[in-house]
Amino acid sequence: MPEEKPGAEPEGPAVPAKPEKGERPGKKKEEAKEEPKAPRAPKKLEGVKEDFRYIVRMANTDLDGTRSVGYALTAIPGVGIRVSEAVADLAGVPRAERLGNLSEEQTDKIEATLSKLGELFPPWMVNRPKDWESGLDLHLVGAEVEVRLRDDINLMKMIRSYKGVRHETGQKVRGQRTRSNGRTGLTVGVTKKAALEAAKAKKAEEAAPKKEEKKEEKKPAEKKE
Repeated sequence: MPEEKPGAEPEGPAVPAKPEKGERPGKKKEEAKEEPKAPRAPKKLEGVKEDFRYIVRMANTDLDGTRSVGYALTAIPGVGIRVSEAVADLAGVPRAERLGNLSEEQTDKIEATLSKLGELFPPWMVNRPKDWESGLDLHLVGAEVEVRLRDDINLMKMIRSYKGVRHETGQKVRGQRTRSNGRTGLTVGVTKKAALEAAKAKKAEEAAPKKEEKKEEKKPAEKKE
């Protein structure tokens, strides 16, 4: 009989191949130190003249020349947005123009206008009406604001007014609450228990000799024979 050829074995489910082990990442190579970059040049501004000034000195203050006149002047102490716009109008300078584009004559006009705002402004617009020394309506600008404020506080301290005493003790001056805000010393609810117990013990010691003195006073005087 002819020999039977072995049949092909039935194929079973495919065995998933084992994932190859990835190599462990070694230490990161030392990155080359980058050289410090040179400072960038300022961006070129549109509508800038050849003699443009990036910093304009006015009223002892350095002003940003890239900003418009209306906003650049607000860097001066005592000058807000409304005052700066009024100053630009009085000096005949456009508000929207960059401060650095103005000529020296125009900046001199602005500075001259700032020096006499008390005369040009109505009384309700100045920041120091009826000055106690001169009786005039003044508008302080620049370093004068801080100097006059310091002088006023020193005067209140010297005459021992209520506000001056509050300034000396470091308390609130304008009638604010001081129960929960502005605490400066030892206050209940914030101090430690040990400090409170020590304070109670000290009060008890001070009260004890007073009671003994009162008892001695109450004893009747001895009768003379």
